[in-house]
Amino acid sequence: MPHYDPWRFDRRVIWDQLLLPLRALGSGAQLLHCTSGSVPLLASLPIVVTVHDVAWLRGVQAHTPSYARWYFGPFSAQRWRSARYVIVDSHFTRDELLTFVALDPARLVVVHPGVDAAFTHVVRRPSSTPFVLCVGTVERRKNAAVVIEALARVPDVQLVCAGPPTPYQAECEALARHLGIANRVRFAGYLERTELLELYATATAAVAPSRYEGFGYAAAQALCAGVPLLAARSSSLIEVVQGDAPLLSPDEPGVWGDAIRAIVEGQGDANRRAAEVRSGATTRFAWQRAAAETAAVYRSVTE
Repeated sequence: MPHYDPWRFDRRVIWDQLLLPLRALGSGAQLLHCTSGSVPLLASLPIVVTVHDVAWLRGVQAHTPSYARWYFGPFSAQRWRSARYVIVDSHFTRDELLTFVALDPARLVVVHPGVDAAFTHVVRRPSSTPFVLCVGTVERRKNAAVVIEALARVPDVQLVCAGPPTPYQAECEALARHLGIANRVRFAGYLERTELLELYATATAAVAPSRYEGFGYAAAQALCAGVPLLAARSSSLIEVVQGDAPLLSPDEPGVWGDAIRAIVEGQGDANRRAAEVRSGATTRFAWQRAAAETAAVYRSVTE
């Protein structure tokens, strides 16, 4: 339904539990692939579900209402057990899922998502005013605070956070004011694709300081765009980076400050290294590969 907006929680539930199964039933499809983790309670088609992470079960979404935590957590987990196959974004998420949900490991398939080709075609032209780019929802698990604290140790470098806010953003803004660097920290909010690509083209470096990621799209995008990257040594980021960028403790601002300073002072070397790993990342995160692996799952259900 092209004009139905499922962003609000109640509309999302109506979509998941009523409109989606009805549309699937009348579509002539042989299976239903639920790509956002939530699954209809009643469905007449075999189901494949993609689970991006188990943050709702891990308890890292504590800022959200209890009904949302129940729906996207225990309720959805129970429905995953009825799916023919569960696709996960990373081996990390596979292991997490098996920790929380009694599933047959043979029905879990790891498929790394692809990165839009627009990122692989970014033409790098770093800005003369150094800035670090942090992409993703501004929420506690994304850990922007460690970069803000790091920036206080690196003069003349700015931070741009691109992504929707949560109440955690106010804490980050207060921290920046306390450290006297509020004028060097910008929260850009949700951006259109062209604006985001422009930031990847001009950033001095990208950072992915998250404590918990089911996949780590921001890190994959930075690698594919040829941007020097610093990532946290945590969750799926280790798997996504695969040695193509430094991995840092998410709890040590001093280490992040030193690493940011090293990139700023050695931009030529940092950009050359990022360019060297770009083609490999582009291959690893190609949508054609992800599509082929997903199609193989479909065939396992329908043949």
